[in-house]
Amino acid sequence: MNVLCIGDIVGKPGRDALGGLLDDIKRRENIDFTIVNAENSAGGSGLTPRIAKQLFKLGCDVLTLGDHVWDQKELETYLDESTDVIRPLNFPEGTPGVGYCIKETDKGVKVGVVNLLGRVFMRYQVECPFRVLEKAVKEITKETPIIFVDMHAETTSEKVAIGHFADGKVTALYGTHTHIQTADEKILSEGTAYITDLGMTGPYDSVIGQNKVNIIDRFLTSMPKRFKVAQGDGTLSGVVVKLDPKTGHAKAIKRIQEKFISSETS
Repeated sequence: MNVLCIGDIVGKPGRDALGGLLDDIKRRENIDFTIVNAENSAGGSGLTPRIAKQLFKLGCDVLTLGDHVWDQKELETYLDESTDVIRPLNFPEGTPGVGYCIKETDKGVKVGVVNLLGRVFMRYQVECPFRVLEKAVKEITKETPIIFVDMHAETTSEKVAIGHFADGKVTALYGTHTHIQTADEKILSEGTAYITDLGMTGPYDSVIGQNKVNIIDRFLTSMPKRFKVAQGDGTLSGVVVKLDPKTGHAKAIKRIQEKFISSETS
């Protein structure tokens, strides 16, 4: 069984790259299930219900979020209505939406997906992701041994630590948020697939998806600048995890990074 995990969709270039590349990747890699981080898909900041529905039509099965989850006010109601879009589980009780879900593939195999938010250098005060994950795993394993975890966090140390903490308890734990794909994909000692960051799906001729001129000017002058999603072709980044559906253990993890050349620029 093969699961595709795709890093942060950034604006229209990211959505276009997903739309232009996803079907081909799914056929080529024999993908059974697709998980996408969508927290930057609406103009580089947040997600809207309209865009969420668009991403599902493109072939996504579950959408995860992160620290930009509340940037689009209209998403709050949608989160309470949708079980396919999950926000970080370690937000306080009473927050709109859910932090994990269990979905079936077309072949009837159940897949658990958990979304977490890191606490180091992040803007929200959230519960301990380690302890919250431990509780979620106990619940999800009552239904399926297949569990994928999106750890949306700033520091490599926090991601690496929770990866080892979750080793053998989940199928895969991967990082999102920094928009730079790391080259440390591996199967940990107890059978969990791991990578520190999937990278982004968006315009790589940029500073992590934003217009590079504006960002450079901000560094040079220390003056506030309005962030704007960079234009141009997008690149899809992520991993394919091969797993044993009976045990939930990962067998292989492979990085993917492919550029989409749109008809407008070709």
